[in-house]
Amino acid sequence: MVERLVIDHVGHRGDGIAFIVGEAVYVPYTLGGETVEVAPVPGHHPDRRRLLEVEVASPERITPFCPHFAVCGGCAIQHWEMERYRAWKRDLVIETLAQAKLDCNVDPLIDAHGAGRRRITLHARMGTHDVLKVGYAAANSHDIIPVDRCPILDPALSGALDAAWAIAEPLTSVGKPLDIQITATDNGLDVDVRGSGPLPAKLIAALARVAEQHRLARLTRHGELVLMRAPPTIAVGAAQVTLPPGSFLQATAAGEAALAELVDGHCKRAKHIADLFCGVGPFALRLAATSRISAFDSDAGAIAALQKAASSTPGLKPIKAEARDLFRRPLMPQELRDYDTAVFDPPRQGAQAQVLQLAASKIAAVVAVSCNVGTFARDARILIDGGYKLERVTPVDQFRHTPHVELVARFVLKR
Repeated sequence: MVERLVIDHVGHRGDGIAFIVGEAVYVPYTLGGETVEVAPVPGHHPDRRRLLEVEVASPERITPFCPHFAVCGGCAIQHWEMERYRAWKRDLVIETLAQAKLDCNVDPLIDAHGAGRRRITLHARMGTHDVLKVGYAAANSHDIIPVDRCPILDPALSGALDAAWAIAEPLTSVGKPLDIQITATDNGLDVDVRGSGPLPAKLIAALARVAEQHRLARLTRHGELVLMRAPPTIAVGAAQVTLPPGSFLQATAAGEAALAELVDGHCKRAKHIADLFCGVGPFALRLAATSRISAFDSDAGAIAALQKAASSTPGLKPIKAEARDLFRRPLMPQELRDYDTAVFDPPRQGAQAQVLQLAASKIAAVVAVSCNVGTFARDARILIDGGYKLERVTPVDQFRHTPHVELVARFVLKR
């Protein structure tokens, strides 16, 4: 059944929202004020619609730059002119904080797309008629959209798509879905393949040949080395970090630099900093130029990479790195007495267990980095109720064309 709707506004997930008898319905790829024809989405929630036609377009609508847009599930917004898109993204932070009754000025949005994404995960699946598909997941579907180019990628990922296809082809005989994580490093592409299960020597040798042919820095399978031509390293401040297989990095180099600059600005007078959920050290290795650092993360590989980079970089203050699950074993108030500042950058679920202990401590300043405004608001409320003041929030957009937004915030203990 075809319906005609007028879109009221763009919601928090990037979908246009219209109202039918007072109930919200969600239409991807639409903008406020547009009149559109839509149809139900079979098998989905009754409040979802798929766009058939834009009858009356918003003056803010622009032509998407990617031929896969609205088919591939990666980008939600390429059809909105940049100034209004940026205002909407900042408003996501403002509105979420207001709903949580958090009173704080929100800085202008920092555009940190830079040269583009430096890491991606591609999926390889056998489609109908045993045809291999390598690409991204489709919007609202488990189907795979084959891609031969992606215009939001850093040029350093040039060759990543070809390499993924070449890796997937010899593994079709395994008959399992693959996830292929590819990261751009200073020495070339670092690739980790997951989902294959144990492989016979013949297929391992075939993968090694692919790695040589595509001049990959390193190819691993479930973290196990297949071939390394050169250590996959990235520069972090003055340090060189050799990445563990499949390691987490900020999506763009510009995003990491913007977040690190904000964190550094909030830690200027700190003498001893606890870096919580530190990863491979994007903050610790920069902050150590002027401050002593104790860094904690549950990923033992990331901790080892951070410690190795710290020990081989002259001129840094001492860095102590420890593998510790901060969800199960958060630093307690008595452990936090040694620090004048704490920095935390948790996964999307936030850091509730650790923040409860920070709120009970007397640490002078807390700097929060978050990729989820909702869980940040929850954690911020815990800190405020524990006697901290939220001084400043800065949104950072390294996931351009999506509803995802990062932020950096500073809290100070009330005297």
